[in-house]
Amino acid sequence: MIRILLNGCNGRMGQAVTRSCKYNDKLMIVAGVDIAVKEDAGYPVYAEPGQVKEKADIIIDFSHPSALDKILNYAVEKSLPIVIATTGHSEIQKELIINASKSIPVLLSANMSLGINLILDLVKRAAKMLHGTFDIEIIEKHHNQKIDAPSGTALAIADSINSAIPGKEMKYVYDRHSTRQKRTTDEIGIHSIRGGTIPGEHSIIFAGNDEVIEIKHTAISRDLFAEGAVKAAAFLYGKPPGLYKMQDIFS
Repeated sequence: MIRILLNGCNGRMGQAVTRSCKYNDKLMIVAGVDIAVKEDAGYPVYAEPGQVKEKADIIIDFSHPSALDKILNYAVEKSLPIVIATTGHSEIQKELIINASKSIPVLLSANMSLGINLILDLVKRAAKMLHGTFDIEIIEKHHNQKIDAPSGTALAIADSINSAIPGKEMKYVYDRHSTRQKRTTDEIGIHSIRGGTIPGEHSIIFAGNDEVIEIKHTAISRDLFAEGAVKAAAFLYGKPPGLYKMQDIFS
């Protein structure tokens, strides 16, 4: 049985991970960390990682970028693998994650969905064939409580497209109302919509002369991201130190 310490356990995604683990016979949550300490999580919840008394085998972080430093330091101190499913990290925090991966296994993913990781592969193939003659736009939609924009997934999609175009760096354009000029061929437009309870929707549009190709992924509920995080934890357990990505699970 793999014992999980869940950071951000009382948030929406943390609760989804708790549900996902409830009937799993290979993984169990032994403790949680959250600024909103509650007694009804089904396991002990602490305000700080340093307060945790239970022994864990791995950490799942579904919290907030502001909580990264403490949980990452705790993971390194205790030599625990960590699945980081939180998005919106600063460049400095990304460097901290890379440094931590030199001593512990770290899986970092902007999106835990199997479908999204398939899309990352599909847009690469599309970009190889269509760049230069098709304009590329990304539209992402999320619930009104999401803080970061654009989403980490939208940026990961844009990065995948960029990596597939050798010798040409595409620039990301996040807003068009501030300038009055024609679109250039080296742009990837990225647009964010926030409203209601949308779990997540990403559309990638390749617009050419007289034809439009659209690749789209819609998340019906948060549970699919929780399932992915649990799969990631099972995959990462026992791995040597290094920086892993979600695609490694399916390779």
